[in-house]
Amino acid sequence: MGIGLGVVLLILGLILVLGVFEYDMSYVDDGALGWILLIAGIVALALSLFMNAQRSRTKHVEERRYDGPPRG
Repeated sequence: MGIGLGVVLLILGLILVLGVFEYDMSYVDDGALGWILLIAGIVALALSLFMNAQRSRTKHVEERRYDGPPRG
């Protein structure tokens, strides 16, 4: 989910920064919103890649003990 969200934010940010799609919002500047989405996408992408790399380095150890036959 994190990688996909980062890519979507990057694409939306680039669209607004480069002026490919202009939507007239009087209360928000398109360029500023584009830069905010672009930076948020880069941060989300970096964090998701860091978390995935950290998860793949984790070792799981299973320990089983056998004490012999049950005493009865």
